[in-house]
Amino acid sequence: MTQPPSTRSRQAPASRSEKGFSYSRAYFEELVDSALAHAKKLGATDAGAEASEGCGLSVSVRKGDLENVERNRDKSLGVTVYVGARRGNASTSDFSPAAIEQTVQAAYDIARFTAEDPVAGLPEAQDIATAAEQRDLDLFHPWAIDSERAAQIALVCEAAAFKTDKRITNSEGAGVSAQQSHFFSAHSRGFRGGYASSRHSVSVAPIAGKGDNMQRDAWYSSMRSAEELAKPEAIGRYAAERALSRLKSRKIATTQCPVLFESPLAAGLLGGFVQAVSGGSLYRKSSFLLDSLGTTVFPNHIDVTEDPWIRRGKGSAAFDEEGVRTKARKVVDAGQVEGYFLSSYSARKLGMKTTGNAGGSHNLAMTSRLTRPGDDLDEMLRKLGTGLFVIELMGQGVNYVTGDYSRGASGFWVEKGRIAFPVQEITIAGNMKDMFKGIQAIGADTYNYGAKTVGSVLIDRMKIAGS
Repeated sequence: MTQPPSTRSRQAPASRSEKGFSYSRAYFEELVDSALAHAKKLGATDAGAEASEGCGLSVSVRKGDLENVERNRDKSLGVTVYVGARRGNASTSDFSPAAIEQTVQAAYDIARFTAEDPVAGLPEAQDIATAAEQRDLDLFHPWAIDSERAAQIALVCEAAAFKTDKRITNSEGAGVSAQQSHFFSAHSRGFRGGYASSRHSVSVAPIAGKGDNMQRDAWYSSMRSAEELAKPEAIGRYAAERALSRLKSRKIATTQCPVLFESPLAAGLLGGFVQAVSGGSLYRKSSFLLDSLGTTVFPNHIDVTEDPWIRRGKGSAAFDEEGVRTKARKVVDAGQVEGYFLSSYSARKLGMKTTGNAGGSHNLAMTSRLTRPGDDLDEMLRKLGTGLFVIELMGQGVNYVTGDYSRGASGFWVEKGRIAFPVQEITIAGNMKDMFKGIQAIGADTYNYGAKTVGSVLIDRMKIAGS
């Protein structure tokens, strides 16, 4: 397999002054302040509110023809009210004064009749991000693109896939999406903050072969700034090469062997770890990594870091959904768990402090201290030796209570460090505790999938169910 296309400058985004929003930050502040004032008037102990707006364009094409053009514009005001240890929440898309009062009243009434929860409440004052801590992370890059230009880019991307090889016979289509949003949030503990952000993408899904020998694959590029998207021609060619590489796939006999997860799939392994050490799973005692803080979960060459302050990062934020300040930290140090992912609520349930992760993790990276700059995919295949290289997973066969892992898979059988033939209709199985401890190497072929960055991951042994 060839390497995925790099991100290169293709088209400049709109200037930062051309925001394209219907509502200003100042207007959102007025809405939120009005909601908080009414909550206080009703007798709320505490209250929080958030006003937000999102808009964008999505265009799809298939086999050279335009399929869909969609424009979206959404707005919302959400209100949370606390009456002692009781909590109520309500939202509206109507920004009229009467609707705001009705929404606050609804949240207040819900709180009055909800059962008490002794750990419910806004974050502690000392945890709240101050105005000075709310740094600009360069997250907003609106893309001045119309539907005609978006369709042209999608058509170029799909055409590049078809031109790669005559065996590319069909397509599930190509698409271009340009999205942007902004919000303002405040609550009665003193937090005030908000920002604008953007996310743009180009994608394609070609089909190779005919009849019973057909294979589909896909690729995409997604960035905060359109400048950083990979060229549509490169995306199309790489997606086509992936589909072509899977032709004449076969089953293999049931066996046990080393398994190499392609880097986009390895991000899913990291996501499994995050879920297992997140507050909700921990306080509900529904995690296979209960009481893992301070224990060794990975080999001692593995580190997991969280950095919320990466400029243009997909998981960057100066504060979490509760207004708690975020911070860079080591979640795993030399294989040992150093931190969980906690909101204020889950932290109180566990008798701990919030980690600023209400709403999720921020820019995680899993690395190995053994990785060298030359550990690209070819080198990782050599490290694999003889075993399975997985490029697609199917199903949701992960039990986060026990750690049992069983997923349908496709990929390649590798012999003596070289791809021998494509494989399909198999199942890989193991337990995530063993899988984490069995990580032998992480490649330098890093890939950013959402807010997670990791190279390909080699696991010493898994069960393969085949023919």
